[in-house]
Amino acid sequence: MRTHSARPSEVQKKWHLIDAEGIVLGRMAAVVAGLLRGKHKTMYTPHIDTGDYVIIINAEKIKLTGRKAEQRIFHWHTGYVGGLKEATPKRTLAGKFPERVVERAVERMMPKDSPLARGQMKNLKIYAGSAHPHEAQTPVVLDLAGRNRKNKP
Repeated sequence: MRTHSARPSEVQKKWHLIDAEGIVLGRMAAVVAGLLRGKHKTMYTPHIDTGDYVIIINAEKIKLTGRKAEQRIFHWHTGYVGGLKEATPKRTLAGKFPERVVERAVERMMPKDSPLARGQMKNLKIYAGSAHPHEAQTPVVLDLAGRNRKNKP
C-alpha cells in the first residue's frame, strides 16, 4: 500500500462562505485555517496547496469571549525611533479596517514563515459587511454557529 501524494493538477478548489456574526473568533479561525490548508480533504498533502477558498462576511460583528477585546494588545514597530505602536481588538473592530482582527487570527494559525502559507492566505477573502463580490463562484454556506452552543448570539 503506497501513500498518495497529491499533484497540483489534481486539486479541485471549492468556495466556502462563512457569516461571522456572533461567532467566537478563535473557533472560527481554527476552522478557516484548516479549510485554507486543505486538511478537511482526504487528498491532503502538506507541501501542496490543496485548500479551498474561504469568504468571511460580517467580520465587524465577530465575538471575543471574556475580556480579550480590551486586554489583548497587538504590538508592531514602524521602523522609526520610538515607533512602537499598539492596538486592542476592540479599537481595531471600531476602526477603519475591522476585518484585520479576523485576518490576524487566521494568519497566526497557519504555518509560520512559509511561502505555501502566504499563498494559501491569498485564498481568504474577508469583508466587514454582508456584501461580497464572489456570488458568481456559488460558495457553499458553512454554518459555524450551529457547531457550538457558545457561537449562538
